[in-house]
Parts: sequence; structure tokens; C-alpha cells
Amino acid sequence: MDTSWGHLSNLFGSVQQWFNTSASARVVSSADEAFTPSFEQSALSPPLSQTHMNSISSQGLAEPSVMNNSNTNLQTFREVLFNETVLKLLRRYEFVGSIGSGAQGLVICCKDLLTNQRVAIKRLTRPFANVIHAKRAYREFEIMNLVNHRNIIKLLNAYTPQSSLDEFSDIYLVMECMDANLCSVVQMGLDHERLSFLLYQMLCGINHLHKAGIIHRDLKPSNIVVDMNCQLKILDFGLARNSGESMLMTPYVVTRYYRAPEVVLGNGYSTTVDVWSIGCIFGELVRKEVLFRGTDHVDQWTKIVSVLGTPSIEFTARLQPTVRQYVESRPRIEARPWQQIFPDISFPPDFVKERVKLDALLARDLLSQMLVIDPNNRINVQEALKHPYVNLWYDAGEVDGPAPTPYIEPTHGANLNVEQWKELIYNQIKDFERTHDIFGIGVTMNGDDEMLDET
Repeated sequence: MDTSWGHLSNLFGSVQQWFNTSASARVVSSADEAFTPSFEQSALSPPLSQTHMNSISSQGLAEPSVMNNSNTNLQTFREVLFNETVLKLLRRYEFVGSIGSGAQGLVICCKDLLTNQRVAIKRLTRPFANVIHAKRAYREFEIMNLVNHRNIIKLLNAYTPQSSLDEFSDIYLVMECMDANLCSVVQMGLDHERLSFLLYQMLCGINHLHKAGIIHRDLKPSNIVVDMNCQLKILDFGLARNSGESMLMTPYVVTRYYRAPEVVLGNGYSTTVDVWSIGCIFGELVRKEVLFRGTDHVDQWTKIVSVLGTPSIEFTARLQPTVRQYVESRPRIEARPWQQIFPDISFPPDFVKERVKLDALLARDLLSQMLVIDPNNRINVQEALKHPYVNLWYDAGEVDGPAPTPYIEPTHGANLNVEQWKELIYNQIKDFERTHDIFGIGVTMNGDDEMLDET
């Protein structure tokens, strides 16, 4: 990336201003199953200073209780009671506050006493409640452990407090801690420079996943996080799948508003489902509202067609017979003009610097190529990265870097029961613990929570 553009810190020079404009700017949808921030300081402010950490209890947060349990190895874990949930944290991590909770887990902010950095710790919720939960737990850990890209959330640590397979019930994933998700940014009035750069980073991260044969399948504003330096990262891989699998995608994959048409209709899928989701997010950042707010999968299809028009015969011919019959029985609707969908007034003023110009015309053109009902005619990630609206940020190291090791699920995965998935995950977590210094090199802790360097 050309550093003459001011790079990250300068690009978000006014981010503090828009984060402080309104705490109510975040719009939470009923279909959004990702974590809902409950710790405003973590979600909407710069990295926490010690003053911030010391003032947490005065901000209306539940004060965690540190529990001394005779069954807990006090040299290894500390137990924290938060919102009626007992969390077992490695003693290197000090509880700071809650980031949020959702169907898949509870996420908290901690301070790593070894590095003096903030981290986010996700405790997976009931990972072995059923086969679906177990598969998601496996995918999330494996994919985070596999990929390494600046626009993918980094796995810093992983552990389980249990020491045997029979006891195994908890999975803790330690990740980078960011400042906000895109839900917090939607209402903040981004200029073209910021819009373009955020979109570029989304595409870079997904491009890296696609190179590994991974389709994210659940892209939405709450699964994309940013920090005060405009660094963007993609997270939550529990629904990700191998792109080589020839399977139909259930309509319940991907939060409804961001589902591609082929997903809504239960048809086959490819990597371009992620492009549709990114297009929806991009459009939401422009219009400051959800583009297709369906109440169920039928209404979701209706909302899409009401804007983009009835699809071609070539598209409907590939649908399952009953779905095709329904789609073709509906009244034919003409697509609205793109300038009506995204009028000039929705966009910020033109951005001009040196020989580069970013404007509504360019942004609208890219949106029109991403939000295409027929996936065969939809732009792919590589093509989107070459579009002039984002190409100014192009960095070969970010776009064309080495592909990660391909993600491959167990060949017998379709036939595994919960206990077999549990054993597979247990072995993977324990292997991670053996091959990574999860406690910290050369550091021990005494019973007073103080850290002592053995050297």
C-alpha cells in the first residue's frame, strides 16, 4: 500500500469524533445472532488505559467475583463469576469487562498481564449440545488456527480447563481485541476514503479465506471489527465451510439480511455468497440502513426482488422444481435503476487526491456488480479487488500473499456423532496446548495474583 496516503492512523483521524457522536448509533437487528456489545468502553473507545480499567465498575458493569475453589489449580486458572457464568481464565488474563454474548459464546475483554495488551476471550457456549454445535466449534478453532492474515482476527491462545476427555466441556479462544464492530460504524457518515479502505480490507480478508478453500458464509456487520487505526478484521468462523463441498446451503446459513439469493432459495452455493454479503454491508454503510430487511426467508426473497427485479430464466432454470414454480408464479417486477437504489445524496462528497478520484459513480458501479441475483453473473473477490473504487489501496503482500494451508474437514465428518466430534476437538485443543506456550515463558504466579519472573 502506498504510504503517501497516510496509511491507517491518519485515515481514521476523526474516528474518535464519530464514535463519540452517539452511543445509540448501533442498530441491532432481531436476526443478528452475533454478540451484542454490552461493554461500551471496549466497543466504542480507543485501547483501554489503566485509568479506564480502574473505572470499569463505575460504568454500570457487573463486578466479577474471583472465586477460590479447592477444585481449581490456583497456579493455572482463576475463576471469575460473571453474569451467573463461571469463567475459568488462565491466570495471565485479568478480567476487564464484557464485550458481548450470543448463541455461540460469551466474549469478554481481558488484560494479558504478560504482554500488557488487551485480548478478547471467547468461551464457546454448549459446544457439545448437539452435532451442529460440535461441528461449529471444530470449524471455528481449526480455521482460526490455520489462517494468518492482517484482515482475519488472530488466534493468540486456546485452552480448556479440563484435563481429560470425560471432563471436557469448555473451549476458550483468545483473540486480538478490537475497538468496535461495523454495527457501530454504520450511522457515522463515512467519507469515500474510509468507505473504500474498509471495503478493500473486507475483500482482502475474504480473498485469503477463499484461497484456503474457505467460504465464510456468515458475513455481517457484527462479524467485522475495526480498531481506532482503521484496521479491519473478520471473525466468527463457526459457519465457514470448505468451498469444494458440493452441497446445498440451508436458508438458515448467514444472518437473513445478508443472505445471497441462491442461499435464500436453498440452491447450490459458491464463494460468491460472500461477495453478496459484502455488497450488502457496503450498501448499508452507504445508505445507513439494512438493504434487504426480510422477516423470513420468503419475505427476504420478496425484498430482494422488489429492488433488483425478477431474475432471468437462466437463473430460475437452476432452481429446485418446487422453488422454481414459486419464483416463476410471482408477478414480474422490473429492477429499480441503480441511481434510485443508491442516489447521489446517499454518498459523501467526492474524494480527490493526486490522480485518484472516488465518487458516487464508482461506488455505485461496484455495488451494481456485487449485488447481482444470479451468482454466475456476480463479480468475484479477485475482480472486485481490481475495481477502481478499491484498487488504489492494492498491496501485493495483502492480496497476492502465499495462500494458507487448505482447510479440509475430516473426510468422515458427515458420519461423526457428538462424542466423536468432542474427541476430535479435545485432541486438537490439547495438541495446541502442547505446541504453544499458553501460560507464558519463564513466568509463574503466586497466590496473590502477582506475577514473578523466575529469572
